[in-house]
Amino acid sequence: MDDQLIAVRDPNGVRPLILGELHGAKIVTSETCALDIIGATFIRDLDHGEMIIINQNGMISSRPFKPAPSKFCIFEYVYFARPDSILETKPVYSARKAIGRELAKEAPVEADLVCPVPDSGVPAAMGYAEAAGLPFELGIIRNHYVGRTFIQPTDNIRHLGVKLKHNANRAMIEGKRVVLVDDSIVRGTTSRKIVDMVRAAGAAEVHMRISSPPTAHSCYYGIDTPEQKELLAHTHNLDEMKEFIGVDSLAYVSLDGLYRALGEAKRNNEQSQYCDACFSGDYAIELTDQNPMPKSTSRSKILRSRENNKLAEQR
Repeated sequence: MDDQLIAVRDPNGVRPLILGELHGAKIVTSETCALDIIGATFIRDLDHGEMIIINQNGMISSRPFKPAPSKFCIFEYVYFARPDSILETKPVYSARKAIGRELAKEAPVEADLVCPVPDSGVPAAMGYAEAAGLPFELGIIRNHYVGRTFIQPTDNIRHLGVKLKHNANRAMIEGKRVVLVDDSIVRGTTSRKIVDMVRAAGAAEVHMRISSPPTAHSCYYGIDTPEQKELLAHTHNLDEMKEFIGVDSLAYVSLDGLYRALGEAKRNNEQSQYCDACFSGDYAIELTDQNPMPKSTSRSKILRSRENNKLAEQR
């Protein structure tokens, strides 16, 4: 109807939905930063499974779905959300710094400086540098007039996007042992190009640290991620990823470490408020129109098969 606004958050609350107000008018958006831009006031997060109807008589809240556990997307804190937003009462910027600190505890390395892969890797790199006691430097400069590259349709466009999007800051990294901190590795092609760029600028060593666990499973909850067969962590183990990207060392924050950074002692899938399917393969919502390989038979079987093939060739 033309005289009312209806907003609904999914039953598990996988995606964020925010209620605000400006000059007495209610506003619905996905992140609090949108309210800041227009000068609106934050009221609250919509509850998972909540529907609101806003019209000239005010606002009505209801819950039309069967009760379901809250499973907020944990990757919102790693990458999707803007760092100046507050989601589910947690500031995204602070969460990313905390993840970086946890990553430094889990995967230290002897180095001269910490360099973020801008922009989404910046807060985590700051946290890593702080915890590791290393200088934080902008060893890569980003062109802000180029969009995100991992969702581009072809490899050629993605590779061109990397060159247009990033450039090494030679004065900062030449002759240095560099820790590159990024939020994730999806296909690995972008990471490989960035590592090549940093090496070409004279870095003595390049160590990559990732502020999320390996992305080994596709997302089916509204995010345009690649199919599983295109995810580097789905078909490669850590050593193989290290070789593919071309770094001296590679480490990810653990799943438990990610949860610790967000205030939980460790991951407990039954009790956790988060969806971490892209890392664990434990999908919070039944996949009725997809047929991904079961977790127990997907990556582990692929890796075992490859090892068996290697052994057969050696014989």
